[in-house]
Amino acid sequence: MSTDSKDDLVFKALANGLRRQILDALKDEPQTTGMLCLRFSSLDRCTVMQHLKVLEEAELVIVQREGRERWNHLNAIPIQAIHQRWISQYAGHAMSILSALQQGLDRPSE
Repeated sequence: MSTDSKDDLVFKALANGLRRQILDALKDEPQTTGMLCLRFSSLDRCTVMQHLKVLEEAELVIVQREGRERWNHLNAIPIQAIHQRWISQYAGHAMSILSALQQGLDRPSE
């Protein structure tokens, strides 16, 4: 799969607020699917599983099966890759523009 295709899957997964909430829930520790269903009790199990599938396809969640339990682990590496590819480059450019603007403001008027 190309890098662009992988990025598209990550952006698609992160575009949904509920999926971002699931990732936040997994940030501190892995959770079983049952635990996530309890946490998001307004949703049925099927809906939670559909969101987890999208996250798994984007490689944002790694699943480990232990007997009947399905443990969901956060994988932040795809988010880090997105940050390096898209955010950090543009943030550096924006900071150089702001720095130039500040320098212009700091010069006394002639």
